[in-house]
Amino acid sequence: MKIVLHDYWRSSAAYRVRICLNLKGVRHDSVPVNLVAGEQAAPANRALNPQGLVPTLVVDGRPLVQSLAIVDWLDANFDDPPMVSKDPFVRAGQLARALVIAADVHPIDNLRVLKRLESQFGADQPAKDSWYRHWVAEGLAALEQMAGDGPFLGGDSPDISDICLVPQLYNARRFEMDLTPYPRLCAAEAANLALPAVQAAAPERVKPA
Repeated sequence: MKIVLHDYWRSSAAYRVRICLNLKGVRHDSVPVNLVAGEQAAPANRALNPQGLVPTLVVDGRPLVQSLAIVDWLDANFDDPPMVSKDPFVRAGQLARALVIAADVHPIDNLRVLKRLESQFGADQPAKDSWYRHWVAEGLAALEQMAGDGPFLGGDSPDISDICLVPQLYNARRFEMDLTPYPRLCAAEAANLALPAVQAAAPERVKPA
């Protein structure tokens, strides 16, 4: 099976998939797609990903898009360690925590939204930073209450919500957010970052030379 990840080193969604691939020990190649340079809109990328986004995971020539859908495919084909539980209530909790970030925070804070705020509404950098911090803080405040007893976000091992948490906190620090109000989230992040598989997915570790 040939697996290729079309990736941008600082994309939160791509970062999630890298973590999942590494935790499961799935061998894959990577193709960089430079979002800042606009390569995501090029015909070659749109042929794989109709939204013109990353990540795209190409499996034996078949493209898979949307990070959580990719994680679901990986879970179905590489079941160790599982990203979601077979217990319906546990699974629902894991997905709910993941979707706080993947559905409610990240989509309104990503690069194309921030660019639109500037082009359509004239938002300057401080205004865009304020927008970003507001929505991240709202999501993290809820997620702090939803966190389990640890050491990871949902319990004894990383799950789908952990692989969403780590990239989100990475980006929160890029925007100089104060994370002290979220001790449970920071503790879960630390547990994840202690894992070599998660360390290897870090943006600085995969940034093209």
